[in-house]
Amino acid sequence: MKRLLLAIAFLIAIPVLAGLWLWQDFERFLDRPVNPGGPVQLWVSPGMGHGALGRELSRLGLLQPDWRWRLSGRILEPALRSGEYRIETGTSIRRLLAKIERGDVVRHRLTIVEGWTFAELRHALTRDSRLGGELPRDDRELMNLLDCHECLPEGWFLPETYFFVRQDGALDLLRRAHQAMQEVLDKAWQQRDPELPLDTPYELLILASIIERETGQAAERDRVAGVFVRRLNIGMRLQTDPTVIYGLDESFDGRLRRVHLRTDHPWNTYTRHGLPLTPIALPGRASIEAAARPADGTELYFVSRGDGSHHFSDTLAEHNAAVNRYIRGRGQGGGQ
Repeated sequence: MKRLLLAIAFLIAIPVLAGLWLWQDFERFLDRPVNPGGPVQLWVSPGMGHGALGRELSRLGLLQPDWRWRLSGRILEPALRSGEYRIETGTSIRRLLAKIERGDVVRHRLTIVEGWTFAELRHALTRDSRLGGELPRDDRELMNLLDCHECLPEGWFLPETYFFVRQDGALDLLRRAHQAMQEVLDKAWQQRDPELPLDTPYELLILASIIERETGQAAERDRVAGVFVRRLNIGMRLQTDPTVIYGLDESFDGRLRRVHLRTDHPWNTYTRHGLPLTPIALPGRASIEAAARPADGTELYFVSRGDGSHHFSDTLAEHNAAVNRYIRGRGQGGGQ
């Protein structure tokens, strides 16, 4: 009888021990790193199931989808979210499945640079293979899609760093940048100097774009804004080179000549009074705020010193002396 009981116990123990061993093997499988060789990018397509995911991991050389992989699908029942995932070195199968179930996808970034033109922004979006969809070639059609009817796109997108996931639409990113610009512009307009000689937020945007292209020095923006606002107040032409260059578009070879200053077009502030037809670039927050609240003072002129900063003058005589010093290389100190 004892022998029989021992035999029965042995027969029962064998599958139990085998089951325990298999379960421990399964647990080791779940905790084994799938990519000991370094980070790998994984794309989970919409509707991909557990089996298809295993085949993709096998194609990447990260996994051999045997019975343990199939069992992980039945036991863990992960809800796979589509997208691009970065599998870091040492990531286990358990952590990978949890990551995909959370939808912890790779977040890419694109920086819209202060002072870019819209043409430069469009080019950056078009050549970025991480973004999906195509932008309308017609600018007015594009702005209609962004609910900015009768708008031209120049100036209407806020320079910032924007995060997105692979295959997000370029139009969606533009929509976010446009909404951000509207918010910043509206706030600046509400907080503007009450004596500002501007009638609309759009005029503020135009002025901010000129400031953006005139100086990259944070400490100078409100002084540059003050010069332009004082000129507008007394009916003096703005006479700013970046507006002329913008109007020349692709014909500009990098050297501004006197004939360019004399050639009239809607952006030539040497031949026309007031603000140009449209913004000439995408201004950042600081330039918009400077345009809304320019510095007080009496300066009417400024000229580049050649090091990124500017020399400011009250009178034309002082300005001409500064031009001789910094541009023509004459006078005390020589050119820079």
